[in-house]
Amino acid sequence: MGIAAAAILLPNANASQSGSEDDKTAPRKMSAASAADLLQQLGKQLGDSYGGAYYDASKQQLIVNVVGNDNDVNIEIKRAGAVARSVQNSFSTLKSATRSLSSDAAVPGTAWAIDPRNNQILVTADRTVTGDRWNTVESAVESLGDGVARLQKSKGEFKPLLEGGDAIFGGGSRCSLGFNVTTQDGQPGFLTAGHCTAASEQWSEQQGGQPVGTAQESVFPGEGDFALVTYDDPNTEAPSAVDLGNGQLLEIGQAADAAVGQEVFRMGSTTGLNGGQVTGLNATVNYPEGTVSGLIQTNVCAEPGDSGGALFTRDGNAIGLTSGGSGDCTSGGETFFQPVTTALEAVGAQIG
Repeated sequence: MGIAAAAILLPNANASQSGSEDDKTAPRKMSAASAADLLQQLGKQLGDSYGGAYYDASKQQLIVNVVGNDNDVNIEIKRAGAVARSVQNSFSTLKSATRSLSSDAAVPGTAWAIDPRNNQILVTADRTVTGDRWNTVESAVESLGDGVARLQKSKGEFKPLLEGGDAIFGGGSRCSLGFNVTTQDGQPGFLTAGHCTAASEQWSEQQGGQPVGTAQESVFPGEGDFALVTYDDPNTEAPSAVDLGNGQLLEIGQAADAAVGQEVFRMGSTTGLNGGQVTGLNATVNYPEGTVSGLIQTNVCAEPGDSGGALFTRDGNAIGLTSGGSGDCTSGGETFFQPVTTALEAVGAQIG
């Protein structure tokens, strides 16, 4: 999906909640954002029975995985308007397994995230993982037990998508602006990828141009890949919108958490507008530069120069900042994003 996606992005409204008044236990149709809100309430109540959840975009329903045969839990899920689905692995089991992978399989070129649709951890190794390194990862996956994780090979190479939304330039590198924000002290600024500001503190709108912004906070590698850049001119107009190309803008109203199965769109300075789905949350990626955790995994394509660019929904929710991945917009691949909600909390800023 390329620039032409802008034509179908703007006119379509996000699905609203609906449901039968006569049957309070029937699954409700809901938007992905509403599903994420509902999941926050349900997940805390289900305890050890909870096995993860995802959004079924085709049916507009929240699917909640349940371990065991606790009828009270199933009734609670149905009353909330979601669909209960019986699975093998609890969410706590899968989380524990990701910690084991961090200890035993932290090989550069690998990534993993919980895949609630298959109730497993999806472990991906890129083309650089061969020989003894492949054997290490394979052994770590097998040690988790039957049905807990699966291992797949990627044709590409995991790397931050830095080259040399709107293009920004610094230190001979090109990245993409994510979302404009306002800092705690009222200063205008924007979010981008942390690995971008690792290359340069000052950023301009043209290659070799006058700097317009200076990095204030940055995280990469570690618990995220994000940075806050404030505009050098405090009177800079920083609209809360994403440039979709062809003169079209999408207003961004708020930040929101991602949901597995959710439709999302990405804008970047190299490949423009592309779309796809969220495939995993709390992903860990072992880049050559170091390990980054807490990311969103998607099947949206991206290429070098798209780093820092905006991931968002058609109704104007800010979801993520492009971090890295493998492949390109010809062959596809896996792409990872920094959650915007986490970045905003860490730097003390708000959208707009």
